Amino acid sequence: MIASEIDIDIRFSETDAMGVVWHGNYLKFFEDGREAFGKKFGLEYLDIHAKGFVTPIVKSEIDHKAPVYYGQVIRVITRYIPTKSAKIQFEYEVINVTTGQLCATGKTMQVFLDRESRELELISPDFYKEWKAQYDL
Repeated sequence: MIASEIDIDIRFSETDAMGVVWHGNYLKFFEDGREAFGKKFGLEYLDIHAKGFVTPIVKSEIDHKAPVYYGQVIRVITRYIPTKSAKIQFEYEVINVTTGQLCATGKTMQVFLDRESRELELISPDFYKEWKAQYDL
């Protein structure tokens, strides 16, 4: 399994009136994790777009475990989940670096759509097959 990590400083604008990170921001943290993964492993959104595809999220899950507060630092660990289907799956761990606590876990699933027609690709695009082969996935 291949993975990446990114540390994120929690900003005031990411918290609610109680100073706790608002639950909806975890999807943004997952996005930050996917971007870091793409940079590290050569699967960036702009590259996918240039190859004629877009990859919308079709499923997401988050399990909240512990709060995170303004001024703390989190680490988002993003792991690629291999699949034979024409989709990209990741799982996430959000760890509070300040306290050492596991704060959230989650998963996302993306599918390939033709960039122009927006039609669903039922077979993995060639570039994605080549990318998976490069990492023996």
